[in-house]
Amino acid sequence: MSLKPLKDRVVATKEQPLEKTKSGILLGEAKEKPAYAVVESVGPEVKSIKKGDKIIYKEYSTTEVDIDNKTYLILNEEDILATL
Repeated sequence: MSLKPLKDRVVATKEQPLEKTKSGILLGEAKEKPAYAVVESVGPEVKSIKKGDKIIYKEYSTTEVDIDNKTYLILNEEDILATL
């Protein structure tokens, strides 16, 4: 099943941030960690994000949907802070 977002919405799946750098340095426990996700599909009015982009988003502005044992996030394009 595929989700088709409407208007300026994006469907993404969560991705866990790295706990250590490529050189092997362990990262400390931060109070708030950025929320990362991979874009699965975009709505027709989305201008700057495309499928496959890795994004950083506002964590508390999403809607979570469970379909076929997989959790998807639905968020507005304006809630995306950056792409990686």
